[in-house]
Amino acid sequence: MASTKFTNEFTYRRLLEAGEEQKFDSMFEEALKSAKAGFGARNPMYIGGREVYAGEQLEERSPIDHGILIGQFQKGTREHARQAIAEAKRVFPQWSSTDYKERVSIFRHVAELFVRDKFKLAAVLSYENGKSRYESVGEVDEAIDFLRYYADELERNKGYIRKTSISQSSGKVQLGFQGAPSGSERITISMEPYGVFGVIAPFNFPVSISVGMSVGAMITGNTVVFKPSSTDNMSMLTGLYIYRLMKEGGVPDGVFNYVTGPGSEVGDELVLSNDVAGIVFTGSRATGLKMIARTFSAGNQKAFIVEMGGKNPAIVSKYADIDKAVDGAVSAAFGFAGQKCSALSRVYVHESIKEIFISKLLERTRAIKVGNPLAKENYMGPLISESAYRRYAESVDKARASGRMLYGGNKVSTGLDGFYVEPVIVELRHEHELVHTELFLPFLTIETYNDFKDALRMANDVEYGLTAGLYSKNRREIKEFTKGIQAGTVYINRSTSATTGAIVGMHTFVGWKGSGLTGKGTGSRHYLPQFMREKSVSLTE
Repeated sequence: MASTKFTNEFTYRRLLEAGEEQKFDSMFEEALKSAKAGFGARNPMYIGGREVYAGEQLEERSPIDHGILIGQFQKGTREHARQAIAEAKRVFPQWSSTDYKERVSIFRHVAELFVRDKFKLAAVLSYENGKSRYESVGEVDEAIDFLRYYADELERNKGYIRKTSISQSSGKVQLGFQGAPSGSERITISMEPYGVFGVIAPFNFPVSISVGMSVGAMITGNTVVFKPSSTDNMSMLTGLYIYRLMKEGGVPDGVFNYVTGPGSEVGDELVLSNDVAGIVFTGSRATGLKMIARTFSAGNQKAFIVEMGGKNPAIVSKYADIDKAVDGAVSAAFGFAGQKCSALSRVYVHESIKEIFISKLLERTRAIKVGNPLAKENYMGPLISESAYRRYAESVDKARASGRMLYGGNKVSTGLDGFYVEPVIVELRHEHELVHTELFLPFLTIETYNDFKDALRMANDVEYGLTAGLYSKNRREIKEFTKGIQAGTVYINRSTSATTGAIVGMHTFVGWKGSGLTGKGTGSRHYLPQFMREKSVSLTE
């Protein structure tokens, strides 16, 4: 099997650099028509390759306009989860013994299918969770990158199998002890899959994160029960699309099972079942910790690979390029309406440049167009759900009561039945609860500082540690920030985005503190070994 050199997909970037931006737009517009033509269908779950229907249905509607029915999906139960776990467990011995080169070949083929359907899947994604065309195509690109990068990593590490030996000693002893001379030994050290993994996916990156987590488990020899976000913030159609591409690409029946349903039923069964060896999850810290606590308090052991949100800061120094800092802050805080675990939510700006920074920040924020994200000109689409809007309204009330409201806080009239809102910028003291609570909203707080050490202290003074940014041309500050910031993914002087946009194979995306568990990140060389455990076998001649 010929090795390939990994390269990122970068669809928009490639077309833009080739002077073909119009081609990008026309392909997306055509895909929108194709995607919508399939809406409204009654869709099954897939367990062991079989279509499965439940007694109750879930109705998924687009956050862009609630009049758009995405489809009818199954309200799976604990029993459906048990059936899927049993199927995944049944096929595990055969899949885990499949040569790693064959698994690599399958997922490279799946990647090509994602490339083929890239724009249609991106269009479905935009309808499903309200992303712009740029965000959606970029997300499908990231899924393709995960497929190829993890295939390359498994191949580069030769299936995570290595051999060594101990030569025969010329000396002999009657009884053995640690380090005693012995006969020759041939030793094989391998990384072995655990078994069945429950993959519990979020709504905000339902293609890239779902694919990355699932492929991490499957390419290393585990089998999967995949549960897309199925209540309130729904992303079941993209999940179904992923299932179908996996099957078409050659993933055997039972290796990847697609089960929709509430977390209180399907998710809970995955967490509590003794036949599930591991959980990979992206979501809130409260949910992640609850799953871990319930598992171990019940006397069970599982491998947990979790990413649990962020409350991400950026420091804007008096030595900053202010225009660069403003661009990075607006993109990171308000892209996809702030509904990213990596979104910027806190800015600490030096008091000497506060007024000019805020002035330019407000100017850029006022220029943001809020509306139907399918329209090319709109940067910010809707909040995902009514519960998200309630959280927005409550946060705005608290901000107005305690801080200096600089911008936003109101609903935006679009003529669509969705929750469209203004981005929020508010001056708040660092001690305020809104500065410490993950909101998952287009909500940015600003606090000033005088001493850089205070800015760094405040940046670290939350329970999370996912992403962070710095804008400074001062080498001492850059060094101090690099060494002292308690976050796993850090950007310095990045105008594209202060805290978002990790690139597979280039940046590792990893949470410290309350944002993660293992300290190992996605899209990096340390991700796949988390889905395996070591075994050392010694054969004495």
